[in-house]
Amino acid sequence: MKIWAHRGCSQRYPENTLTAFSRAAKLYEKGLCGIELDIQLTRDSKMVVIHDERIDRTTDGCGFVRDYTLEELKTFHIHTGKEEPEHIPTIDEVLDLLENKLRAGLLLNIELKNSIYPYEGMEGKITELVRERSLQKQVVWSSFSASSLEKLRNLLPDAEIGILDGKASDCLYKLKGGCGANAIHPFWRGIDVSAGKIKDYTVRAWLGGHLYPEKPTGGRLGLKELEKKGITDVFLNEPEVYL
Repeated sequence: MKIWAHRGCSQRYPENTLTAFSRAAKLYEKGLCGIELDIQLTRDSKMVVIHDERIDRTTDGCGFVRDYTLEELKTFHIHTGKEEPEHIPTIDEVLDLLENKLRAGLLLNIELKNSIYPYEGMEGKITELVRERSLQKQVVWSSFSASSLEKLRNLLPDAEIGILDGKASDCLYKLKGGCGANAIHPFWRGIDVSAGKIKDYTVRAWLGGHLYPEKPTGGRLGLKELEKKGITDVFLNEPEVYL
């Protein structure tokens, strides 16, 4: 079972922050496979790393990411326990932080958060940036939007692409519809097909947020049980506990 840090080490540190990513990167030597994060576009078309379409839950601001310029977003704070609060990071800042680990073998799953608001041109912007940094082989792409992944496949023919959805069956339906994915990323409770039907795919399962802390033993989650269902990778909020 390959373990990924879901939005960084997001159980103990604020998700999708440089702190959470820095803590996760330190786990590479202990066997961490990769780090997952989410990108969106600001009003001035800058790529920022944040999960929700609104900033209310994770910052001291409110409103939609797409309604603010990058400069405006940087005025909002994320309290990480440090003396100085952090801000919503750009994808450039995250890549600057992780680049050495990525070149050493750490993987990065970039999820394009465009299923609710289809950010025009985001596929081209992010693939161009990854190409400029020569990190194509270290990135796994994902999205709930099949049309977005189709654009990605056309831009990067050799990319590793995973289609997201709640159920494995829905992932397969999208995949077979020509979205260009070669892996499926279902919710861990959404494995509604037999292991035999997904044995030819990489199956990276995602878990919930802070309401569902994972427990390595004696809890609701057992990695051995997930392996039996055909899951090959898991995105965990607390990967340090499992490694």
